[in-house]
Amino acid sequence: MKVLKSNGLTLSLMALFAASLVGHWLTGWRVALEDLQRHGQPPIGALAYLADPTFISTVFENWESEFLQMSVYVVLTAYLVQRGSSESKDPDAPERDVLPSHDPQAPALARRSGALAWLYAHALGLALGILFVASFVLHWTFSARAAAQEAAEHGQAAASTLAYLADPQLWFESFQNWQSEFLSTAVLVVLSIFLRQKNSPESKPVAAPNSQTGA
Repeated sequence: MKVLKSNGLTLSLMALFAASLVGHWLTGWRVALEDLQRHGQPPIGALAYLADPTFISTVFENWESEFLQMSVYVVLTAYLVQRGSSESKDPDAPERDVLPSHDPQAPALARRSGALAWLYAHALGLALGILFVASFVLHWTFSARAAAQEAAEHGQAAASTLAYLADPQLWFESFQNWQSEFLSTAVLVVLSIFLRQKNSPESKPVAAPNSQTGA
């Protein structure tokens, strides 16, 4: 029970992720069956659908936009502010991270200087950026495979994976997700100035004035 209490947020989010992924898989499979039936082609099994390039492409298409949003947000909030928002650092507060740290309880890399210390100090943004690039590459390559598969079904020549990087379909899939991520983040930043969520670390205290910046 202690493990559940100490890790409840992560466990709940991962459970929601797993349920959503399963729902994505099963409903996508049903859509694929209907499409195959319309074209007079044999059905595909649910497990076989897991290897379908269209399904894999849509999975990483979504992950790509999320990791882009988080990486951009983490980096922008290090340099830009929105006065009154709980999602922003306070521009009037002293610099929080002075490195190298002289706190003996700080992680070893935080007490050092040099390249390793710089990497440690920027590790979150870098990790999220790497996850974005990896997701984008997987979205791109599997979307190219799906396009090649569709072209073959229609007796057309398929574009190479590299050439598909310039295909409007790939960027249509990406931009339709990116814009929603940036909009939702901007809305959260602004709404957190005026609205509250009791006991949430993502919100200012309920009694805090609207001008208070940071949670």
